[in-house]
This record gives sequence, structure tokens and C-alpha cells, in this order.
Amino acid sequence: MKKRIIRIFLILGPFLFIFISLFAGRFPISIHDVLLVLGGKMTGVPVSPPDTVQSIIWDIRLPRAILGALVGGSLAISGAAFQGLFRNPLVNSGILGVSSGAGFGAAVSILLFHGVTLFTYVFAFAFGGLAVFLSYMIGRVYNATPTIMLVLGGVIVSSIFSSLLSFIKYIADPYDQLPTIVYWLMGSLASANYEEIYLACIPMIIGISGLIAVRWRINVLSMGDREAHSLGINTALNKVIVIACATLATAGAVCVSGIIGWVGLIIPHIGRMLVGNDNKVLIPASLSLGACFLIVVDNLCRTISGSEIPIGILTALVGGPFFVYLLKKTKGGGW
Repeated sequence: MKKRIIRIFLILGPFLFIFISLFAGRFPISIHDVLLVLGGKMTGVPVSPPDTVQSIIWDIRLPRAILGALVGGSLAISGAAFQGLFRNPLVNSGILGVSSGAGFGAAVSILLFHGVTLFTYVFAFAFGGLAVFLSYMIGRVYNATPTIMLVLGGVIVSSIFSSLLSFIKYIADPYDQLPTIVYWLMGSLASANYEEIYLACIPMIIGISGLIAVRWRINVLSMGDREAHSLGINTALNKVIVIACATLATAGAVCVSGIIGWVGLIIPHIGRMLVGNDNKVLIPASLSLGACFLIVVDNLCRTISGSEIPIGILTALVGGPFFVYLLKKTKGGGW
């Protein structure tokens, strides 16, 4: 019975939280008006709520909730995949430098193109992918891809891009460009619209679909290279597939939301508490839980104060203490 309830929640949870986010906020909207607007938009029939209410629901809150679900699910599923691949519960979706690379790319775009949104997305995505590629090439310094070398490659590349990002912030205009860079780095879904969803959903959906398709192989890879090879798995090829899919999902998320930490770290642990360690179940569970988590946090960011709080701040404030609770709950296990 408990497993059935968990399964139903994981399937319906993201849709439920998206619906709740349509009438939750500082501007109160009734559930009746939400249902009228959704029905009217889908059928093309004129509805009674004022145009302002319709715009808030359809043009502001709905795309923001959908983007939050995609970003949260992408970060969480990538974190779960990397934790299984590297056999390390402290790994997150940015372990190979994708977040640092994307942050540097966005800062360069803001510096060169004065914050033009399209260039910011393209540069963030491109440099996020470049960072992971460099990490992988460093990991192959011995013509192999041992997990420890991949992690070390990620640490090196992250450090380099973080230094470059600091240099960009140092030379940026302190009255115009620097505040834009800092705000982007703190993460936000405030500018969400359907164009962003169309642009970013392609890499995110490809990455998510790929990880779901190969999730059973992550179980084998988590046994170690020797054991996986003895079971007939091409470890090098499958590592590339997992890393490429996780990178697509993470880079697609980061390029539209900025750097949002902790989602890829704590959500897979919550998933393990609910469904266990089997990646065939854990990967889809992390996708659903990540979507729910980020929608809830984003709703809090836009309602608990007069001005919107950057979402990266709240995920860190929530994620840190909650991770301590998880460590106490599982006594350092749960892996």
C-alpha cells in the first residue's frame, strides 16, 4: 500500500504542484478562475476572468512552473546518474564543471552583448558543454576513464572556470554588467516564458530521455569497471553516454535558470529513502521529486518577501540543513 501511494505521488506530484503554483502567490487567484482560464485557453472559448488574471495565470505563472519542473527534474536526475556512475553520494550534477563553465559563458555574453538573453543561453550552454568535455579529456590522460580521474578533471576545470569568472566580474562595469552577472549566478526563474521553454526543453528532454533509457546500465557501472566489463558492458562507451546525457540535461537547465545548487545532491538521497538504491526506479523518482522540489522553492521565492529572492539562495538555505538531517537519518548510509 505504501509503495503504491509513493508511486502515485511520483507520477502525479509534478502536475499537482504546477497546478497549485497557478493560484499561489502574492496576487491571490481562486481555483475557480484558474480552471476557467485553463479551460478557455485550451478550447478557445472566451472566459469571464479579467485579462490581468488571465495573463498572470497563462503568461507568467504557468510557464514559470513548467520551466521550474524541467529544471528541477533535469538537475535531480543528472545528480542521481552521476552519483551512481561515480559511486559517490556527495556528487552532484555539476561535478564535471558544467555549472562553472556555464557561469563563465553567461558572464562573457553579458559582458560582450549587454545581457541579450539569446546570447546568454547560447554561451552558457556552449561553455557548460566545453567544461565537461575538458574534464573528460583530462580524465583520459592515461587512455582510460577511471572515475577518480574524471572527478579530478572536474575539480581542475571548475577551478579554472571559476577563476576566469572572477576575472570577468573584476573587469565588468560595476553599475550595469556586474549586477546582472551576479543576479544570473544566484539563479532565478523570473524571466520564464514559453520561448525559453521551447529553447531549453530540447537538450533537457534529450538528456532526461537518455538517462531513463540507460538507467539499468548505471546499476552495472556502479559495481566498478572490472565487474561491469565482466558482465559484457562496454564501460567507456556507457560512461560517455551517461555523461553526455547528464551534461545535456544540466547545461540546458543552467543556461535558462542560472546556477541552482543542492538540487542534484539532496533529491537523489530523498529518492533513495523512498524507493531504494535501484537506479531503474531511482532515476525516474529523482526526476519527479526534483520537479516538485524546485516548483515549491520557486513559489516560496516569489511569495515570502516583497521582492523576489534568487532561487539559488533558498535552495542552499534549505538544502544544507536538510542534508545534515539526511546524514543523521541514514547514519551516513542510505547508499
